Amino acid sequence: MSLRAALLFVLASEPLTGYDAAKRFGTTVGHLWHAADSQIYPELHRMEDEGLIEGADVPWGAKGATKREYSITRAGLEFLGDWQARPLRYAPERDPARLRSAYFEWAAAADARAQLLAHIAHHEREIAGARARIHSIRDGENDSVRQRLGHYAPADRERVTRWKVFAHEGTIARAEAEIAWARRGIALLEDDPESPAAYRPAATPDVEPVPAQPRVPAAAR
Repeated sequence: MSLRAALLFVLASEPLTGYDAAKRFGTTVGHLWHAADSQIYPELHRMEDEGLIEGADVPWGAKGATKREYSITRAGLEFLGDWQARPLRYAPERDPARLRSAYFEWAAAADARAQLLAHIAHHEREIAGARARIHSIRDGENDSVRQRLGHYAPADRERVTRWKVFAHEGTIARAEAEIAWARRGIALLEDDPESPAAYRPAATPDVEPVPAQPRVPAAAR
């Protein structure tokens, strides 16, 4: 449902072809909810079938070709209101960085350190990207946000902008916490005089196999 809502929010700004919707998605809400084109196009078709958007063939090129352009319907707008009213359901945790760190006793110190440094570098890039997006939103450089603000009265535009910034500030806050966590892991490695791999458990000793019991025919039971 989150992909559906994200696409509807994109189309709430203006009608778009499938190609333009996918492109707009990738440069806006896609920073908060990733989806591949192979997910976006089928979802557009499903939403059209369900009446959340309506499609119309529009001219494209000079040879009579057309493209399908989608616009949000009243039902689509109502869906967004209902979606925002539902309690958020959190997915079960599936964190590869945390999983690896829980078993660093199986890693060489250099490998564990490299993973933590890569974790820091990744989240530093996330912070840089989020800050750039906040800058473009506040300075009116973001085409999508500027288009969306055109649907609001001047008095409401600051409120709309504020929530866009707030979402990306959440990305920054989470990334900063991840960096602090990884730096703590590096400090633990530096405090440890031995490689984590030195603490691998010994191999399980061989156990004598239990002899198979003879099978008793059913008639004799």
